[in-house]
Amino acid sequence: MSSNDPAVSWLLTSRDPSVRYLTLTEILGNPARDSHVLAARRAIPKGAKVRALLSGQRRDGGFGVHPYSKWTGGFWRLVALAELAMPPGDPRIGPLADHVLAWLEGHRRGLTTGPVMIGKLVRAHATQDGFALAAFCLLGMARLHRVRRLAERIIDWQWPDGGWNCDRNPAAKHSSFHETHGPLWGLAEFHRTTGDRDARRALLKASEFLLRHRLFRSEKTGKVIHDSFLKLRFPPYWHYNVLQGLWALSRAGALKDGRAGEGISLVAQKRRPDGKWRAGGYYWNPPGARYHCDVVDWGRGGPNEWVTLRALRVLKAVGLLEER
Repeated sequence: MSSNDPAVSWLLTSRDPSVRYLTLTEILGNPARDSHVLAARRAIPKGAKVRALLSGQRRDGGFGVHPYSKWTGGFWRLVALAELAMPPGDPRIGPLADHVLAWLEGHRRGLTTGPVMIGKLVRAHATQDGFALAAFCLLGMARLHRVRRLAERIIDWQWPDGGWNCDRNPAAKHSSFHETHGPLWGLAEFHRTTGDRDARRALLKASEFLLRHRLFRSEKTGKVIHDSFLKLRFPPYWHYNVLQGLWALSRAGALKDGRAGEGISLVAQKRRPDGKWRAGGYYWNPPGARYHCDVVDWGRGGPNEWVTLRALRVLKAVGLLEER
């Protein structure tokens, strides 16, 4: 891949150091000691998004709202910081991680008394745990005992079909895409960091769940499960879409399976003539909005840096990026 590609050139001129850093390393494959990589990485903690995400942090690591508050609670801030490639070791990350772990382990989620089990299946919001696990791993905390316990819980909650679900209806026997993409991503990052064999087995089963459905189709009818699955959005939060599924599969090393081909083609076809991608809608509003406002502005209208970056990373993983 060459920086002559118009989308890559565009990303390299981003005002966001995280975008520049991830483009240099994940798309162009520049080594960690490259001067441009080092400069971008050093700038990440000073970037506007990181500063906004950590603004107002209290001594206990929280931000004065429930950890899961849309989309301003500590949980979502932690996940966003990991997405932004925040370098491990920042003194503000430890208290935030403790804050999120305390909530994940706490009585409000039922984990002090055990998970909810109905019909011999654990009904849990596993994408919360999966996203957190991915964030902890990317932020250098994969080998902490509490993080390992988080991975073990996710594995214990996995359904026989390979996914996860929070539906408490006893008749629900099929996993949820929304509750599966998070655990898949988290276990993939955990395995990449630790080599844990149990995590590997679980993520292979989860990968198979997505691949059996060709990422967005019903096993029974072959029809698209939901139109929202075809819309590329960032951040996705807990919502599933085909790009998020492909991203998780790429981190699991399962993207070259032929059953992912239709999803990959769909993403490639959404590329604009200028080489960039637009978001297919938004689950967030800018800071200051009346509802569902995020702490940062991820870009609305026109080509989207983060959708473009994620799409390029997926296409790069399957060798579909060509020099232009």
